[in-house]
Amino acid sequence: MRIIGGKVRGLKINTLEGEATRPTKDMVREALFSILYDKVYDSVFLDLFAGSGACGIEALSRGAKMAYFCDISPDSIKIIQENVKKAKFEDFSRVFNQDYKQFLGSLSDIQFDIVFIDPPYNKGLGLESINLISSYNLLKKNGIIIYETDKIEVVPDSIGDFEKYKSKNYGRNVLSFFARKE
Repeated sequence: MRIIGGKVRGLKINTLEGEATRPTKDMVREALFSILYDKVYDSVFLDLFAGSGACGIEALSRGAKMAYFCDISPDSIKIIQENVKKAKFEDFSRVFNQDYKQFLGSLSDIQFDIVFIDPPYNKGLGLESINLISSYNLLKKNGIIIYETDKIEVVPDSIGDFEKYKSKNYGRNVLSFFARKE
């Protein structure tokens, strides 16, 4: 897996072996960051259920000022830390080895511009995450949440304070984009 654009374009990053994680495919990441385009620059980015950290590192490569990575797996955290170091983004990264509920509940002084949520498929963890982000007011006024799911998952048009304004299919993967209700 490689970083697709920006400062460290082409950098090969490490991923976990086996079926424990499902990294967001290069094609999907490229499409995602084409959609986000100028919203990434100078943003505070959250990579929730981060796995290898590819999306957060991609955001930093494209000019995000800070990326937060959260995953419950110690093996994922080790890979994320290796990848952040390899990209030389240690000063712009915060890595948390926590359950997503504990992590989101601990953030009292941070709001994100962009939140990327890529949980294990078909378990409802993403919907719960979005509800928590809404409850804790963790998204800036003009912020965006991107929720990656399997195509068979049903994603409601409205979750908490947020409404879905776009959905894109990429084979088995679907990206749903949420913003604050107006």
